[in-house]
Amino acid sequence: MVSNDQRRRQLAREKFERQQQRREAARRRARLRNGVIAGALAVVVAGGAVSYAAGAFDGDGSTQDDAGATPTSTPEDPCAKAAPGKVKPLSFKKEPALKVDKSAEYTMDLKTTCGDIGLDLDAAKAPHTVNSFDFLVNKGYLDHTKCHRLTTGGIYVLQCGDPEGTGKGGPGYSIPDENLKDKRLKGGVYPAGTVAMANQYDARTKKGRDTGGSQFFLVYQDSQLPPDYTPFGTISDSGMKVLKKIAAAGESSGQGDGAPNATVVIDKATVTKS
Repeated sequence: MVSNDQRRRQLAREKFERQQQRREAARRRARLRNGVIAGALAVVVAGGAVSYAAGAFDGDGSTQDDAGATPTSTPEDPCAKAAPGKVKPLSFKKEPALKVDKSAEYTMDLKTTCGDIGLDLDAAKAPHTVNSFDFLVNKGYLDHTKCHRLTTGGIYVLQCGDPEGTGKGGPGYSIPDENLKDKRLKGGVYPAGTVAMANQYDARTKKGRDTGGSQFFLVYQDSQLPPDYTPFGTISDSGMKVLKKIAAAGESSGQGDGAPNATVVIDKATVTKS
């Protein structure tokens, strides 16, 4: 028979073990949260390269989630095979002349291997950005490019627009930040359905304004981000369904920020004025 003293020691030991488990789970959540915060800073293009913050996900490099489970298999790729063709190696010395009609409506259609993503562009509030994409898309700049980054915790975006597919590419010029006071960006949140520019702005040093290039991100769920990234359009309902499908397949690092498991290639991009 177990004595009262032995029973007390057993209960104390079990309580201690539960506390240790809760503390370890809290540490894992903190590492992921810190990584997400650092990831917010990484939605930038620095000197023509995406700046992934060093130590964004510190710890032992484990891919375990808060429940302690380790992923054992990669989800099935929900996307089709890319269309034949290669990325055009294009680079330009300066921003194209501003020819966009601020009173007109512009749409950009991304025909991807995962489905069509339609974007309504706001030329009135972000004329330089829309003008740049009108120029680049008509040169075939985005055709056959991969969407190279998916974030799945805290910020929920698919990042595209890099012809190298590595996060290091750009058009050779930069464009100014625009529309940062858009009323939709309330409480430091970019709402689901927003399309915005990546850039190299560093809020810690307050340097790097007006450094957008060709990389942009598509917000598939409300995302906590400071209003430092030009919002220049909205995503169609059908496009949101495609993004949800891509997000559901997850990302490759297991830490909430990496290459999407879905093979997202923009087979063809078009910009239309109406």
